[in-house]
Amino acid sequence: MEILLLEFESKLAAIQSLLESNNLQAVWLRRASSFAWATCGAASYINTASSDGAASLLLTPSGRYLISDNIEAPRLEQEEQLLDQGWEFCISPWYQQHSQVEDLLAGLAWGVDGSARGGQDLSAEISSLRSRLSPQERERMGSLAGDCAEAMRAAILAIHPGMSEFEIAARLSLETQKRGVNPIVNLIASDERIFHFRHPLPTHKQLQKYAMLVLCGRRHGLVSSITRLVHFGKLPPDLRLKMGAVAEVDAILIHATKPGRKWGEIFKEGQLAYQRTGFAEEWRQHHQGGPAGYEPREGLATPGSKQQVFSGQAYAWNPTISGVKSEDTILVGEDRNQVLTAIPDWPAIRVTVGGIEIERPDILVVD
Repeated sequence: MEILLLEFESKLAAIQSLLESNNLQAVWLRRASSFAWATCGAASYINTASSDGAASLLLTPSGRYLISDNIEAPRLEQEEQLLDQGWEFCISPWYQQHSQVEDLLAGLAWGVDGSARGGQDLSAEISSLRSRLSPQERERMGSLAGDCAEAMRAAILAIHPGMSEFEIAARLSLETQKRGVNPIVNLIASDERIFHFRHPLPTHKQLQKYAMLVLCGRRHGLVSSITRLVHFGKLPPDLRLKMGAVAEVDAILIHATKPGRKWGEIFKEGQLAYQRTGFAEEWRQHHQGGPAGYEPREGLATPGSKQQVFSGQAYAWNPTISGVKSEDTILVGEDRNQVLTAIPDWPAIRVTVGGIEIERPDILVVD
């Protein structure tokens, strides 16, 4: 409890510093990701597809307020124990619009983690704060990532030709949720659909030989990402070539992710790797990833991005070439990065970058 209190107090201090640097007096946190970050892991969402939660947080010079209706308040008090953190509950009947926020912000200069009339958009700044993981958050991220990796492995070992993509998605969801993780992204493609779509929602199509499973799992607000590929029968030479190329790009991105480096510099190394491997334009077809935290990505690296990498952040790079993808969640260290979603005994492609051997997942071939 004492460690959690220290984490909570550090977040309040970060929020206060943010307000002072922007000459603001108050901030309204509406996004489910910001709510989870500020409360050290509490869940404000009901609909997992919604960015904003069913409850929000308001910090002003007069106090810390939790804005909720009478449906959500009991759970937030009894199960999330947010009264113990010192939040003052402002509860409205479910059939009335929350009016407390306007009253509490009257006469104040305030910011918000998005867009709201009268408030300064601090979404980028708050996203940056969410990506700077505390030691406690790093432990939670590591545990989450390990469970996502286990769920992925179990799901892939349970699938077989003839299953529909919906059935595969259901299996991945089962393996994820039984480990206490919410699969907020569950993408499945089989055979030719892997070549056609970078974000393949599952369909009724039945698996013949080749499947891609993509998972973003959330627990205590944190999100970990992982992708794996499985092929039944002999692997075609073109897939072997492409997987080797995308593994090289991924290894270079991981190696380049060092404290102090700018995202744009890392992105440039990835572009050069695509070019060297013979797939120069593939980076244009899908984003390459970025820092992870309380969103699947707290930002996306683009050409020329000025944001910097910090030790202790989590990153999820996801280079793709038509038909293949490489994606894991890593933790940035001072000297070397750790792959948090590594699956033991999974076939690996070993890439040497700067004298360091980096393992990236290969396609699992099932005879």
